[in-house]
Amino acid sequence: MGLGTDAHKELFSRSFLDSHLTYEPETIDWPKLDEDALARLRGIPFWRVALETERQAGVMVGAFAETVKDPLIQQAVALQAQEESRHGRLLEFLINHYGVEITEPAPTRIPAHPEQEFVDFGFGECLDSFFAFGMFGLARQTGYFPESIFTVFEPILDEEARHIVFFVNWITYQQIQSGQGADLFRGMHASWHYSRALLHLAKSFGGAGGSGESFTAASSNNFIDNLTPEKVFAMCLQENARRMSRFDDRLLQPRLFPRLSAIALQVLKLLPQRRSTHTTQMSPSKP
Repeated sequence: MGLGTDAHKELFSRSFLDSHLTYEPETIDWPKLDEDALARLRGIPFWRVALETERQAGVMVGAFAETVKDPLIQQAVALQAQEESRHGRLLEFLINHYGVEITEPAPTRIPAHPEQEFVDFGFGECLDSFFAFGMFGLARQTGYFPESIFTVFEPILDEEARHIVFFVNWITYQQIQSGQGADLFRGMHASWHYSRALLHLAKSFGGAGGSGESFTAASSNNFIDNLTPEKVFAMCLQENARRMSRFDDRLLQPRLFPRLSAIALQVLKLLPQRRSTHTTQMSPSKP
């Protein structure tokens, strides 16, 4: 199967459509949490940003879907819009159900340039999802929440994996169809957009902990004692590989951040032992 062909389009679109899960946030059997778990959930700093992002994503992807002329791709993009909106509803339900206090999220807006925003969002999701897989894995490994909470969110992370696999195949298909499919061009295009995604991530989550810490420091340090960059990179790589292994191997997958993380992990292993980034916070397992 050649990239950019009708067969490629059929594969990445049908794979996305056929793997859709049917569920409604309002009917999920949300687990009862004890006071410690409830305090940990309420203390996570990113709920407002996450809710705002998912709500806007639903509006933006829906607006883009209305501009897509190819019927099969349009169907897949419209389905993604539904899933993004459902993520927003799920987060809103969680926030209300568990009494999480957040400031009022910004209202959604209709995008002026839906396709450009969809492209920016897609590259951003590739970055966000890679690290989200790792943070989720670290939290689960340490029993930060009851397993029932992780069971609720497992399908959500699988949906994010579906979104980014669909996106990297769609953007490659579009580039080849428009005569811009050369490897060098695609690499430069992706690097530029990933740079924008990194800047956006820093802007969105910088200071998320309320004390000038970055999002990663404020969140991941809560999950595990003696946290090191090696542990973060190793878990991100492990969880990303696990989720990506479920896809047809003929489909493209996001590769840049897994490759960079693997290089960083090898370099860190060669460095002298350093103090961990987190040695004083109390983990759930401590009295």
